[in-house]
Amino acid sequence: MTESTVLYDASDGIATITMNRPERLNAMNSQLEAELFEAFQQADLSDDVRVIILTGAGRGFCAGADLELLDQVRQIDLKSADMEELKGTFVPFHPKDGVPDGYQKTYSYFPAIDKPVIGAINGAAVGLGFVFTLFCDVRIAADTARFGTAFAQRGLIAEHGISWMLPRIVGISNAFDLLYTSRIIDAQEAHRIGLVSHVVSADELMTEVRKYAGLLVNTTSPRSQRVMKRQVYAALNQNLGEAIDTANDEMLKSFMCADFAEGLAHFVEKRPPNFAGK
Repeated sequence: MTESTVLYDASDGIATITMNRPERLNAMNSQLEAELFEAFQQADLSDDVRVIILTGAGRGFCAGADLELLDQVRQIDLKSADMEELKGTFVPFHPKDGVPDGYQKTYSYFPAIDKPVIGAINGAAVGLGFVFTLFCDVRIAADTARFGTAFAQRGLIAEHGISWMLPRIVGISNAFDLLYTSRIIDAQEAHRIGLVSHVVSADELMTEVRKYAGLLVNTTSPRSQRVMKRQVYAALNQNLGEAIDTANDEMLKSFMCADFAEGLAHFVEKRPPNFAGK
């Protein structure tokens, strides 16, 4: 029986998804790719999960695509029908109604998840591992974490939509710097350019990330998080007027929701909130 490449734990409203190929620095292969997607679907559909954490086992977050997989691709005759088969690996796993196609590709589906996704970057996040960090909603790094695109050093390009996402996170000049040079940057530089929101001690990473996730679980509305996430990712393709119109429409809807009533009630009554997510 093949050992699972993903560990899944859910408690206290938090699902922790751990890439589990530590002997390969969690390098991505087809099994890990598929099991990671299924774990995210499980967390997305669970009523008991409000926040999702993604991390890696051992000393790496994800060192990119498994070199054995890359070598197989290198040996393919790209002038043959194999090219079409290879393209087929980049299609969405399961289309989701009402979600833009761009947020449903093989490596860009985190924005389609209805819940906050926090990347707990515990070690090297390079190549494809770097791609996964970009599609997390929030990134918190250990002080030992390292980041790099790697693609130019392999004769490749800006893969899987990071030419669109990376400049929106770190700016155009920083994006070109990381892409052109493929240089490895440390957690402190990643924080300086806005790639990560927080840097914490490696020994305290999961404690601090769970504390952050717990803040979201215990003090804020799941419905608000869900709508805000949809707004922010939609706004990346909207002009200001469209974003304002969307916000006005969603604000009117929120007035009729239980979480709005609870948000006022707990504030007035000076007690912890009890949001239902509705």
